Order: sequence, then structure tokens, then C-alpha cells
Amino acid sequence: MPAAVESPTHIFGLAWWKWPAVALTLYSLIFGLLIAVPALPILHETIRNLFYHVTQWFGMMIILTVSLVNSIRHLGRGDSRSDIIAAESVNVALFMGVLGLLTGMLWAKFTWGTYWTGDAKLNGVAMGMLVYLAYTVLRGSMDDEEKRARVSAVYNIFAFVMFMVFIMVLPRMTDSLHPGNGGNPGFGGYDLNNTMKLVFYPAVAGWTLLGVWLVNIRVRMRSLMDNRTMNNRK
Repeated sequence: MPAAVESPTHIFGLAWWKWPAVALTLYSLIFGLLIAVPALPILHETIRNLFYHVTQWFGMMIILTVSLVNSIRHLGRGDSRSDIIAAESVNVALFMGVLGLLTGMLWAKFTWGTYWTGDAKLNGVAMGMLVYLAYTVLRGSMDDEEKRARVSAVYNIFAFVMFMVFIMVLPRMTDSLHPGNGGNPGFGGYDLNNTMKLVFYPAVAGWTLLGVWLVNIRVRMRSLMDNRTMNNRK
């Protein structure tokens, strides 16, 4: 069968959804620096970080949800592919989480005067990241593939719940400098007007698709490595 007919969802070697991933990410990176933003006290031009810091974390949380779904699927079906997708999704989500942390720390330096504070949201993020780092350590501590997959799937469900508690529940139960928590407004007309939404929502989609692309690449690499290992054992 001709290549053009064999892979109708691919254009020049790329799946069609990868083009929007590139286009939306570049769009948000460029226009996030060019569009007019409201002149708000304290925030000033730093509000542009909303297009990067916040959207990267949105993408991370969506990828973590993908990991959760695949862990549950693995417990129900026992298929190895779901376990691989779950594991690689966590790896990519942690990478996006680090980007979110770095951009958030830079934002904090210009608005709060320091890279890090004892804020409930920031501490919750740190603890949540450590919970998922423990997931990667757990996977590396077991040689039995089936046992590793089952135990990791159970822990991944626990990690997702704990992460949501650390970043969504606890910060809302106390005062917080972080927007959207502790009575501090966020994602409203105050700091996200209609003009900014033209960049913000495409940025969420772009970072999410970029994360999915990275997961896809890592899953394919993992599958190739597993196949090579099996062939060497024969």
C-alpha cells in the first residue's frame, strides 16, 4: 500500500495534531510578549507570565490525568502498554512541572521580592512533586515487571489524589499569596481580560499537545528498547 494511503493521519511524517501543537505553542510564546496587557498594581508586565507559568501547569495536570487513567486501565486489563503510558506521562508531567516551577519562581521574585516563600500553594507544589518523584524511584526499585506495573499503578492513583490535595485543597483552607487561593482572586476579569484569553487558552492547548507529543515519543522509545531487550534474550 502506498505510504500516502497507509498513513492518512500523517503529513510530512507528522501526525496532523502535531502541527497545532507547534503552531499554538509558538503563537503563545510570541504573542504572549506582544499583546497589550492591563496595567495592574504589583503585577505590571509580569502578568505576561500567566501565558507560560499557568498554562504549563495546566498541561502538566492534564498529562497527570492521562497517567491516572492509564494506571486504572492497567489494573483492570493488565496490559503493559497502559503501564508504559502511565509511567512516561508522569516523566513528561514532571518535566512540565519543573518548567512551571522555574517560571513561577521568576514571577515571584519580581512580584513578591523572593523566589520562594512559605506560602501554602508553593509548599503544596513542592510536596506534590516529591510524591511523584517517589513514583519514579518506586518503579526503579523493582525488577519484576508485572509486580512493578501493579504496585506503580496503585501508587499512581494515591499520588494523583495527594497531589490534588496539596495544590487544590490545602491552599484554599488558609491564607495564600498565590492568586486563586485563600481569598486571593485569580482567573477573573481582574487578571485575565478578553484580550489575554486570546493567548491564554491557545497556550493551554499548545502546551498540552506538546506534552502529549513528548509522551508519544517516550512511549515509542520505551517500546523499541523493550523489543530490543527481548530480542537479546532470545
